[in-house]
Amino acid sequence: MTAPWGPPIDVLPLLVREEQALIGVLSDLRTPEWTSPVLGDWTVHDLTAHILGLKLRRLSRDRDGHFEEGTSWVSACRQLSPEVLFAMLVDSTTQLTELWKHRDLDEAAAVPLWLTVARDYAEQWVLQQQIREAVKAPLLDEPEFRTPVVDTFLRSAPQLLGEVTARPGRQVACSVEGAGRWTLQATAVGWTIDRGAATSRSPLAAMTTDADAFWRLCSGTLPAAEADARVRLSGDPAVCEILLSLRAPDRG
Repeated sequence: MTAPWGPPIDVLPLLVREEQALIGVLSDLRTPEWTSPVLGDWTVHDLTAHILGLKLRRLSRDRDGHFEEGTSWVSACRQLSPEVLFAMLVDSTTQLTELWKHRDLDEAAAVPLWLTVARDYAEQWVLQQQIREAVKAPLLDEPEFRTPVVDTFLRSAPQLLGEVTARPGRQVACSVEGAGRWTLQATAVGWTIDRGAATSRSPLAAMTTDADAFWRLCSGTLPAAEADARVRLSGDPAVCEILLSLRAPDRG
């Protein structure tokens, strides 16, 4: 096993392609479609503004050292036309790509920078999926785009399992159809995660699901009735409860 957060997730080759896919969807929208409802009272315009805000805050913090917080970004962006919002999104994506190209993603920090980039990618991929569903566009669901998202979401599991006491070597098996297998393992100082099937014949707990159900579970959009049918759990009840509570890791 490797460090608690697991082996690196390389999403740099996907960043531009994922964003180009979003830009392609937005560029084809008719004016009324920008007001399509997505989440609660948020529209496609609002969710696009939210994505833009995530990118601008990342640039401000990681490139410029600016850490001020604000709470009215999406509301303020309602003053912007779709055309202005679209242009700002394209420009911020270009700047972020340049930022990450010139940074050492393995640099030492509370968590490695590659995980920060993977978290951003995963969050923005989910938001793009939600926009696509709202405007009835095909999902960006190819395994090359989706698997790093599943991988990133699972990286929150070692920290969540910190409250579970298990002898070193006990394993938790996670199988996500359409993405792969991962194994969580107890150590003397906590839990670690790695790609690959569990080696234990009797893991402490096991989860089997599919990639579509998993990302919806982690983003809080999988209905409880579907979760019961699509997420199969066995083993230690406390561990199973934690696996059901997985969420996208904090972006940092």
